[in-house]
Amino acid sequence: MFDELTSRLNQAFRKLRGRGKLTPGNVDEALRDVRRALLEADVNLKVAKDFTARVREKAVGREVLNSISPGQMVVKIVHDELIALLGGRAAGLKMEGTGPAVIMLVGLQGSGKTTAAGKLARHLKVQSKKVLMAAADVYRPAAVEQLRQLGERIGIEVFYSENDDPVGICRRAVDLAGEQGMDAVILDTAGRWHVDDEMMSELERIRAAVSPQEILLVADAMTGQEAVSLAGEFERRLNIDGVVLTKMDGDARGGAALSITAVTGQPIKFVGVGEKLDALEPFYPDRMASRILGMGDVVTLVEKAQAAIDADEQKELERKLREKAFTFQDFLTQLRQLKKMGPLENLLEMMPGVDLKGIQVDEDALVRVEAMINSMTPQERDHPRIIDGSRRKRIARGSGRTIQEVNQLLKQFSTIQQMIEGMDETGWQKALLNRRPKMRRKRKYR
Repeated sequence: MFDELTSRLNQAFRKLRGRGKLTPGNVDEALRDVRRALLEADVNLKVAKDFTARVREKAVGREVLNSISPGQMVVKIVHDELIALLGGRAAGLKMEGTGPAVIMLVGLQGSGKTTAAGKLARHLKVQSKKVLMAAADVYRPAAVEQLRQLGERIGIEVFYSENDDPVGICRRAVDLAGEQGMDAVILDTAGRWHVDDEMMSELERIRAAVSPQEILLVADAMTGQEAVSLAGEFERRLNIDGVVLTKMDGDARGGAALSITAVTGQPIKFVGVGEKLDALEPFYPDRMASRILGMGDVVTLVEKAQAAIDADEQKELERKLREKAFTFQDFLTQLRQLKKMGPLENLLEMMPGVDLKGIQVDEDALVRVEAMINSMTPQERDHPRIIDGSRRKRIARGSGRTIQEVNQLLKQFSTIQQMIEGMDETGWQKALLNRRPKMRRKRKYR
């Protein structure tokens, strides 16, 4: 996410290092690179020009404090302006009022609208909200079945009807949600391959029939300025309340995220950061600005850890670390909790100071390690020293790995145990806070 933009911005800021004062000349030089980086990230031209003009106005002539460098001063100004560009503050869902909150999802085919409906329903369920989903896309083959399957996976009821048109389906779904005391009803409406009057007229009729509290446009972040133009059209016809940007994890440029609020005046409310149903994040402009500038996002990282890590298991781990009794079973538990937090690459982006350029995160490494530990007996997990040659062959055969890989795992685990045995109280506390996944540099071939 934003890899290319982050790299280019950091290159621009390096030019200001060592300067004692921010002059028009050195600021303009850096901002030319900033504007070029924004345009290469597919940011709207007017948005990029206005952004750099505001940064220049605030930066030129500022005296640099002894404790910071000119580069740091500009980074602070850029950070503040990025927050403003992204909407200023987080915009949550409007759930007030009597009866269920009606959330209407709109967008084109292929943007991930139906999957976004499932992700949003799960997000609300985790917040202890009772949710109903309505399958109002009667045109796309298997759209209703797709939503039904998503509903089964997350335990959410899905309303559908073969005898009603989309307007009737939405109206009956809202009535049903009210009768059942639901907190929210999510309407998965039909999309098209492009904006047309027929689609918009249908969406306008649905809006008139159910008066939704939220009309959210689901847009594909990877389409860049096409997503921005699309948002402008939907805002003009439907007065949308916000945007859900999907496929943000696959967008290394970020032009849509940086342009859409400035162009439409409507906030980004959620971003999709993966294919799994838990890969939907509320959008926080300040946190996203920090990610763009390579500062990480510790708050979101901690929130993910709190959601994924079982408190009782963590207390048990702390007890074992104190008693120097860390086993393969404990190691396996920690791996599984780490996997719950999402893709490793996304987690690394949230860590301050981690530059992912040129780094390939080996997601399959955790799967291989888990397979080898699962092939051990309970006794072997508790007492790895009993794993002799024949046992290593059996573990390798059972996990589909090589004996060399098993040997490497045992050696690495032995090193971890030795480190734990030599730790004092402060040491094991740091170990809990500083677990890091492995990374390896990409090889360059000529």
